[in-house]
Amino acid sequence: MELDVYQLAAFTAESFGGNPAAVIPLDSWIDDELMQKIAAENNLSETAYFVPTGDGEWEIRWFTPTVEIDLCGHGTLASAAVIRLLGHDVWPITLRSKSGHLKVDVSADQFVLDFPSSPPYQIDVPEGLEDALGTQVNDCLQGGEMLLVALDDELAVATLRPDFGKLAGIIEHGLIITSRGDEVDFVSRFFAPAIGIDEDPATGSAHCVLTPYWSAILLKGTLEARQISSRVGYLVCEDAGDRTLIKGSTVFFLSGTITV
Repeated sequence: MELDVYQLAAFTAESFGGNPAAVIPLDSWIDDELMQKIAAENNLSETAYFVPTGDGEWEIRWFTPTVEIDLCGHGTLASAAVIRLLGHDVWPITLRSKSGHLKVDVSADQFVLDFPSSPPYQIDVPEGLEDALGTQVNDCLQGGEMLLVALDDELAVATLRPDFGKLAGIIEHGLIITSRGDEVDFVSRFFAPAIGIDEDPATGSAHCVLTPYWSAILLKGTLEARQISSRVGYLVCEDAGDRTLIKGSTVFFLSGTITV
């Protein structure tokens, strides 16, 4: 079997920035175990697969190197760019996923993701979290499957050095660290060692939690955001009530063929 594969960086306009994702277009679904093995071989935070299901509609799935996940922003952004590359020119499109129907539109050379919002709520600090992060945690919230920790400033976010082994035993899915930004509205980092991703460099789904959180604090509907990992991601987010709109760019890196 031969499969086409594309690799793109999402949420960046520059090569070697943002979050790299592999995208594999399919005519019909292949075996789940094979998709997981391919994702492990790709060894990127996500490999996305999509299958056409109707006019302007596809079903989409995402795999980390170790598990399938329910929602992935950068993999969706990269998939939309591949759908456009393959000749689709009527937008918006619909992507059916385990998180419901997702819309993607085109705005000039950028894509706009229409995702469900996950406004976070206050929780007690999980036992062992401060030790795993190496810092005091004063504000801990839960949004969907993700935890969110707010720190005092951008420097505190940038210099955080978690113990990923300890963190994997505490956080089942992902942990967002955030603060106000020095040059943008807010910054963040995202850690998910329990699902095979120590640090993800530009996480669209995390911004479904971050956008309603910061929109309420800053009293702004549209916010500029940076994810300040070693590969910086840039996103423009809009709080649309029960939906979060996330705008970003992509850069193509490679295309090829997988033989399995």
